[in-house]
Amino acid sequence: MRSLLLASTLIPGTAFADELAIVTDILPVQSLVAQVTEGIATPGVLVPPGADAHSLTLRPSDAAELQEADVIIWLGEGMTPWLADPLASFSGGATSLELLETEGWEALAPREDARFDSGHDHAAHDDHDDHDDHDDHDDHDDHDDHDDHDDHDDHDHEAHEHEQEEHDHDHAEHEAHEHEHDHGGMDPHAWTDPEVASVWLGHIADTLAAADPANADTYRANAGAAQERLATLSAEIEATLDPVRGRAFVVPHDALQYFEIAFDMPAAGAIALSDASAPGPARIRAVQDQIVEQGITCVLTDPLVSSDWVTLVTEGTEARSAVADPIGQPVTPVSGQYEAMMRALATGLADCLSAG
Repeated sequence: MRSLLLASTLIPGTAFADELAIVTDILPVQSLVAQVTEGIATPGVLVPPGADAHSLTLRPSDAAELQEADVIIWLGEGMTPWLADPLASFSGGATSLELLETEGWEALAPREDARFDSGHDHAAHDDHDDHDDHDDHDDHDDHDDHDDHDDHDDHDHEAHEHEQEEHDHDHAEHEAHEHEHDHGGMDPHAWTDPEVASVWLGHIADTLAAADPANADTYRANAGAAQERLATLSAEIEATLDPVRGRAFVVPHDALQYFEIAFDMPAAGAIALSDASAPGPARIRAVQDQIVEQGITCVLTDPLVSSDWVTLVTEGTEARSAVADPIGQPVTPVSGQYEAMMRALATGLADCLSAG
């Protein structure tokens, strides 16, 4: 496809004679991109189902896919750090969009402790209703502080002179999202908030429109339709979770913070850190004690967490477990994977909290 790029630039308004070659890192990103490229191209994905997206070794076929790519859309080093060097080595002249570096949403700091404070302060998320071109998300009208990011033209670092406030466990005051941030200081699982995903759809459409101007209108129309579907999805998830709101649960690794805040479902703690690294004995004991002290009856699990960890923290208690996978499984068509994953998250959590 890349060989056609020069020819296409010589004839204004000429569409690519071949499908745009697009590579993504994880399934939810692939799905979001597929919604924007519907009818034009089908994006590929590097991380296979069940693999740890935080740590992966590229296969030769992956390197070849990067070399042939016209556009690469990935989360960024905070989630898939192993991709940074191969991108520099193999991607050639491909356009790259790093979603965790985009504007219009607020990044959260990862939670370090095994036990979380129970409250989420939604005032810190009041910026969600000021995202450009996302006014249709009425469910998030109480999110207005993201205009801290709307004035950051062309990644102008001078515009990032925000005073940083300490991120407490209450989430009352989140650190401002900077482009000079340390990737280790960001929770990268932002796609689990549909409002963030909606913002990303706009960036994806703009990136693809720049790479393939002849199809720009289609990309943007597809993104708009996808944003409307996400607003509907959010309302559906709210209804699924309403009957169990306020009940305590523990997450397998700290990957659902954005989901928790978006739907007012704060977790009580996490067995493992955000990167799913193995918890030490002290952390396991802290979660065990919390389950007993608070009478927690739901401990979620996911493919990245050893079943032994869940067994350890729930042994001798009445706590149940249920799968809550923030990556999800492949579906056909791939464009439906994101919504399927989010519905499964909500349903798994609701079932776990309502059982018994």
